[in-house]
Amino acid sequence: MAQATPYERSYERYLDGSPEAERRLFERLARELMKVQDVNKRAAGAGSLARTQHAKAALGVENARLRFHDDLPDALRRGFAEPGAEYPATVRISNASGIRQADGAADLRGIAVRVGVTAEESHDLLATNWPVSHARDAREFVAFAKAMAGARTPPRAAFGLFVKLPLAVGPATATRMRRNVRAATRHAVTSLAGETYWSRGAILWGDAGPVRYLLRPAGGAAPGPRSDRRDPNHLRRDLEHRLASADVSFDLCVQRYVDETRTPIEDGATDWREAVAPALPVARLTIPSQDLDTAEARAAAGRVEELAFNPWYTTDDFRPLGNLNRARKAAYEASAAHRGGLRFRSGEPLRNRILSAPAGAAFRLLNRYLPWHRLGTRASLLNLVFLRKALRRFNLIDTDAHEAPPKPVPVPRPADERLRAARSYDGTHNDLSAPAMGSVGAAFGRNLAPVYRPDLFDTPNPVTVSRQLLHRETFLPATSLNILAAAWIQFQVHDWVNHRRHPAGTKTVEVPLPGGMSWRNTPSGPAETVMRFAENEGLPVPEGRPPILFGNTASHWWDGSEVYGEDETTARSLRIPDGGAQLRLERGHLPIGQSGVPLSGFTDSWWLGLSVMHTLFAREHNAVCDALRGAYPSMGEESVYQTARLVVSALIAKIHTVEWTPAILATEALDIGLHTNWDGPPDSWLTKLGLWLFDAHALTGIPGTLPDHHGAPYSLTEDFVTVYRMHPLIPDDFELREHHFGQRLETVGFLDINGAAAEGAVRKTGLANTLYSFGIAHPGAITLHNFPRALQAFEREGEVIDLSVVDLVRTRRRGVPRYNDFLAGLHKPRVRRFEDLTEDPETLARLKDVYASVDEVDTMIGLFAENPPTGFGFSDTAFRVFILMATRRLQSDRFLTVDFRPEIYTPLGIDWVQKGGMKSVILRHCPDLAALLPRTATAFAPWRQVPPHPTR
Repeated sequence: MAQATPYERSYERYLDGSPEAERRLFERLARELMKVQDVNKRAAGAGSLARTQHAKAALGVENARLRFHDDLPDALRRGFAEPGAEYPATVRISNASGIRQADGAADLRGIAVRVGVTAEESHDLLATNWPVSHARDAREFVAFAKAMAGARTPPRAAFGLFVKLPLAVGPATATRMRRNVRAATRHAVTSLAGETYWSRGAILWGDAGPVRYLLRPAGGAAPGPRSDRRDPNHLRRDLEHRLASADVSFDLCVQRYVDETRTPIEDGATDWREAVAPALPVARLTIPSQDLDTAEARAAAGRVEELAFNPWYTTDDFRPLGNLNRARKAAYEASAAHRGGLRFRSGEPLRNRILSAPAGAAFRLLNRYLPWHRLGTRASLLNLVFLRKALRRFNLIDTDAHEAPPKPVPVPRPADERLRAARSYDGTHNDLSAPAMGSVGAAFGRNLAPVYRPDLFDTPNPVTVSRQLLHRETFLPATSLNILAAAWIQFQVHDWVNHRRHPAGTKTVEVPLPGGMSWRNTPSGPAETVMRFAENEGLPVPEGRPPILFGNTASHWWDGSEVYGEDETTARSLRIPDGGAQLRLERGHLPIGQSGVPLSGFTDSWWLGLSVMHTLFAREHNAVCDALRGAYPSMGEESVYQTARLVVSALIAKIHTVEWTPAILATEALDIGLHTNWDGPPDSWLTKLGLWLFDAHALTGIPGTLPDHHGAPYSLTEDFVTVYRMHPLIPDDFELREHHFGQRLETVGFLDINGAAAEGAVRKTGLANTLYSFGIAHPGAITLHNFPRALQAFEREGEVIDLSVVDLVRTRRRGVPRYNDFLAGLHKPRVRRFEDLTEDPETLARLKDVYASVDEVDTMIGLFAENPPTGFGFSDTAFRVFILMATRRLQSDRFLTVDFRPEIYTPLGIDWVQKGGMKSVILRHCPDLAALLPRTATAFAPWRQVPPHPTR
């Protein structure tokens, strides 16, 4: 981090008291300016968004030059500012309004100059033809922009200036701002070439300290003909006439800082008078004579219009100063991204904002006495709407390390155009305005503030907790589901989350064993009195924060990475040779790697259930490829592959949303709600009226909306990882049966179909028989006393681990709050007695024996102990994280919202997703199973069993 100069330390004052608090304020203000863009677009009847300010350009050229004077004073020689140095420059001159209007309208004018020094270094200079800003600080600037948004007519402008502005900033400030604006806009402009343009904010100039700069017309320019002010583009015409016969030049001058009273840095509304701070000419900007009406000139002007100028596109030596400038980085970035279709804003209708507050309060009061799941279907759905609103407001915690204060940066390189229509391999560029968001390595977020208590890592002993409360003594089945549901969720989790571990035997966690116990930490190792397993690799954290920030080695997006891999090398290795679109298969099965485990995108914790899912969706990818080739013969193999990736990933997301989740949360309200997430609400006028009044965004399925991160950068969270600990779904043994005649083939234990043994089992049994065997058998219930025994002595990467202990320890060490704090953080009443957790006498006795108080109860134990709502396969508390994050995974994803469209997916691809589902995937590759699938339920519900054939 660059050391602050004396000027920054002495004279910069951060709004709200600190750089980080100011950054958060500026992010809110940036979102407000995006709203201004939308209002201006509607008012102008425009087909696309314009700049928040300076929407109408009079000139855009790429062939200007900036040359520093040979006699540049020694004190001002710094960086690119050297005597005689000359650089190419891009220039844009414009009207200041955010609405394109006639040049004769009362307005300010501005100039933006990009000075190109090297391929990596440039400097953006922005100035306006009035020496002071109407706003002292960023808050006033945004308040004025909001007040004047859409003000195309005098009555609207008057309403903004005399009603909206005083309400926002107060009468006295509004009066001063109106006076500044009136003085600036009454200034008659006959030629943009004859105007002086002031920076109005300070920048550093190396060791010379703060300066303001201005661009003043250079003497000797030929006057243009008198323009016709009735022409709405007369200022453009004037420049055309002048440049047709002569250069247009400006002197770049700097005013040096004197003192905080006469030349303040933080106050943009105070003039640095030349009598106090003389304007010293340092360079000349020359726009060469040219014909602006040629195809070449028009093309150049079009490219300039696409540029995003920002005073922070510079170097540390020329860093902008003052809060107006600090705000400009976030504001300009947001505005440019919004204008370019890289960042989106979903406005909430006024009726929703007004009506939601009392309705939400009413539901919160009602829920003290009656939980949402005991209400009628429509009331339950509406209750969930307000619960999700509250969760979005209070339970999305940003863990990213943001720069505060802002730092200069080079002009960002444009994204690879191919990534506008295809997912990247590592999850970058899903959000094109924040390319790293949600990518491989990005930090896990939080739904609840972390609680870091190293003194409680082993309290109570996690091994004791596991043995007393998790160990499976008798298999407890989930009778509404089949084992495919268990395989599916592991298949999904491998796409979503993975914490990197230190290599086995390097950096470990040690858990002391209760007295009399021993454990072998490696298959052939000695018996020890501690249980040892690999520690997670953490991410660096800012000073003063606990060391509990972890990166995701998977991408956070729903991008099918478990099938395709998390990097380009892996992805290409899984494809057929010579760049073919299809995935490699050997007679319909995944190829086997050197370890004996198949080659696929993610193969940790491999077992027969994962083999089934990966094989099915590798086949599905190839089927999509074949269909695309047939429908679009001119598509190249790379396009076929990338489109098939999009289709299969979206199909997986849809299956999870409208099939797996309603199967495990089997209630009418949830079935309607989850289908609404994808397809929009049912055709009921009452349901649609309720949504129109309270949550208009839900009137269409999420794929029909714009991306929305709801105020925090998108990521999956540590709390999400915790509630998806569903290992009890896995049985310890499996009966494999033949689907034609119902005959038993064999009974196997989990370890018999784990790791390298899995692929031999699926090839021996056959995919159809394995699917049938899993379809007719139940997984375990997600409850206490039902953790798979096979996973309590499980070999992984040279370690022998008890996965139930690992889950408990990881949750504690990652700072996930204990169960009671978890409840409170998700807006539920705290548990006061152990009796509130369970009515089972044996479990109650064990809880009291293990935990000294109910506040010590581990989150996983509390979630498993809860009595879930009728039809639910897991707890209502876990469900709260689910309803927040399930919609977020869809809503944040560009490829599942704004770019879920035929132009990107192809019409065939959209149709494949919208008409497809788990049943269609199974039947496409195992058509003999058609009569066995449930008629009216999803493929994750129990299938029809074939009675054993009497003659066999």
